[in-house]
Amino acid sequence: MSFDLPARTADAVAVLKATSPHTLDAFLKLSEIFESTTLDAHSRETVILTVAERNQCHLCVAMHETKLAALGPAPSAERLDAVRRFTLQVLAASGAVSDAELDAFFSHGYTRQNALEVVLGIGAYTVSTFANRLTRVA
Repeated sequence: MSFDLPARTADAVAVLKATSPHTLDAFLKLSEIFESTTLDAHSRETVILTVAERNQCHLCVAMHETKLAALGPAPSAERLDAVRRFTLQVLAASGAVSDAELDAFFSHGYTRQNALEVVLGIGAYTVSTFANRLTRVA
């Protein structure tokens, strides 16, 4: 998608600030907390990008594809695919993933704490993607 990413991002923030500063504040706090989790940066960006793609937030997809690319090559593409699949499974099952799905996630070096951190990322970026789509900035 071709558009001015910095300007579109600034527009999205401005719209939220003007119409619902509480929503903007909640998202900023949640995203700050998510950034401090034990998930590595590549995994965090993969969670965010997975939510953004699923929720069809074109602004977030463009922004987080750029951020993920800026991180450089991932140490393990299989590990990132595992967190992507797990994120989609959590969303599809409203958190009630199977033991087999959890075990598959854990087999890539992720932990129970990481599983809950994925839930945090889903929550934070569901707020963002839904707000962007509702306000028509995405």
